[in-house]
Amino acid sequence: MPAPQPGATPDARMTDGTMTDGTMTDGTVAGGPLAGGPLAGGPVARGTDTGEVTTGSVPCRIVVCRDCCCGSPKVTGVDHTAQTDRLREAAPVRVSDCLDVCEQANVVVVQPSTEGRAAGGRPVWLGLVNDPDATEDIAAWVRAGGPGIAPLPDILDLYTLSPAQRRTPGRPLP
Repeated sequence: MPAPQPGATPDARMTDGTMTDGTMTDGTVAGGPLAGGPLAGGPVARGTDTGEVTTGSVPCRIVVCRDCCCGSPKVTGVDHTAQTDRLREAAPVRVSDCLDVCEQANVVVVQPSTEGRAAGGRPVWLGLVNDPDATEDIAAWVRAGGPGIAPLPDILDLYTLSPAQRRTPGRPLP
C-alpha cells in the first residue's frame, strides 16, 4: 500500500475530497468521471526498488459499480459476486462506490489499456449489465484488447451509455 500523500487525513481523503489514489469520494476521478490519472488509461508512474519512477504499460481494466443500486438485491436475478468474479478472470477489476447512473444498474466501465489509450480508445460505460451473456461478452471483448484495440461488439452497443447522462445534484432524473 502506498504511503499517504502529504495532507491526507487518516481515512485517505485529501482536504479537497480527493482520495490519495486520485479518486473523488463519490467514486469519480478528480477532473471528471474517470478522467485523468490512472483510471483514464494513460501510463502510470510506478516506483522501483531503486526508488526511480518509471511509466509502464497498464492493461485494460474494469470498474464495476457496487453501491446503492448496482450489485444490490434491487437488481434481481443477478449473481453479482459471480459477475464480478467472471470479469476479474478477464482483467483487473476495481469495485467502485456509486457512479451516479443508478437507473442503469448494473454499471460496468471498461478502461482502455495503455496501448488502447494511445490508439484513441476511451473508457466505455455500459449499463443494464444484468445478464450472464452480457458479462461474458464484456469479458471476451476485454480479452481481445478492449477500447482502442478491439472493436466494440455490436451486441454491447446496446448497453453503452454516456457519462454525460449522469445525474447532477439537484437535477431530476430524465
